[in-house]
Amino acid sequence: MNDKKKAWFPVDGPEARIVITGFFLLFCVLGGYFAVRPIRETIGTVLGKQATQNLWFFTALAALLIVPLYGWLVAHVRRSVLVPAIYGFMSVAFVFTAQLFDSGPPGPITARVFYVLISVLNLLLVSVFWSFILEMLTGEQSKRLISWIAAGGTLGALVGPGATALFVKSIGNDGVMYVGAAMYFMAVILYRVLLVQWRRIAPDAAGSKEIALTERERALGGNPFAGFMLVLRNKYLLGIALFIAGVSAINTFLYFEQLDQVQKRFEELAARTQVFASLDVIVQVLVMITQLTLTGLIATRVGVIALLVIVPFVMVFGLTVYAAFGTFSVLAAAMVLRRWGEYAFIRPGREMLFSRVDRESKYKAKNVCDVAVYRVADATFAQTKKFIDGLGISGAAQALIAASIAVLWAVNGWWLGRRHDREKAS
Repeated sequence: MNDKKKAWFPVDGPEARIVITGFFLLFCVLGGYFAVRPIRETIGTVLGKQATQNLWFFTALAALLIVPLYGWLVAHVRRSVLVPAIYGFMSVAFVFTAQLFDSGPPGPITARVFYVLISVLNLLLVSVFWSFILEMLTGEQSKRLISWIAAGGTLGALVGPGATALFVKSIGNDGVMYVGAAMYFMAVILYRVLLVQWRRIAPDAAGSKEIALTERERALGGNPFAGFMLVLRNKYLLGIALFIAGVSAINTFLYFEQLDQVQKRFEELAARTQVFASLDVIVQVLVMITQLTLTGLIATRVGVIALLVIVPFVMVFGLTVYAAFGTFSVLAAAMVLRRWGEYAFIRPGREMLFSRVDRESKYKAKNVCDVAVYRVADATFAQTKKFIDGLGISGAAQALIAASIAVLWAVNGWWLGRRHDREKAS
């Protein structure tokens, strides 16, 4: 491979097989979720903003319950068995949900349970994927390769809602659920392929490859709550948790503003699903272009710090503009910019941060941050927004408060990126 080609596609040999398989695996994981995601948003509009805000409390509670359960499974079950089992469970769950939706519009209880579970499990599914990928890659490889693997997820997040936007009116929400089920069935197969490739390269085998693989694949041991203690005892991990809380704060404000305006502007449920899916398509097109051209270049040439601070500063500007005008078009633009930046810069940067921690932290502490911290922060900020709305504080004033939080979010991102970039590549 000549230097010019390698600069554009910095992969050769066994790395290429890992990147390609990881690309399509994440395509299925996020494609399946994002195909179904507009249904969740539509349910949110049916339930209403206040009821959805209340649901975020139960989402946080479910996250706090599922994290120690996952911690117990990681401690006692081999990851080569656990990960495909999780994806297989999602496939079966989507088929079951499709059967419920096929019998008619979901009742209030079914709608609430679906909303809560999909909101928790989607974070778990992505976190599990990246924990496994980060275990395979060194710190230096993660800077070069993560953006390429992440592009597979972006393509899935583009194709999933794109298909939903095109076909939901003909196949219905139950048909969309079957599409999601098929994607997770494919994820099980691709994970097995990736596992075979991991066994072949054995990059950390010091002597017997078989012994090294046995050590790497065994259950991690420990107690189900170890992840919480790892985060609380380590400043670096705690900083990551606070950074994720910053992501949640900005997202929560924009999400409920969007939910309120879409509910007012579009009466037909399928039309609402189509709007949410169309926004997803715009975001993912932008993300795909960025991941294949800029993300890896920024990480290797400038550093992870740049990936973490770009979006917070953009949000300071976007929220200030929304405070000034308050229109749906400005809100939609801010939402698109935030989600574009999160998937193109923040998410790859967050995953790179975990390349500097040990194996136990990659699974247990990472899951606490990605699932429990994220959803507890969501619930906290959702109730905060509900309280502020009750005080009669205007949307413009709330946008300025969110812009102030974005400044603190940027400072934390700068500290984390500086910590990461100072470390020697593992």
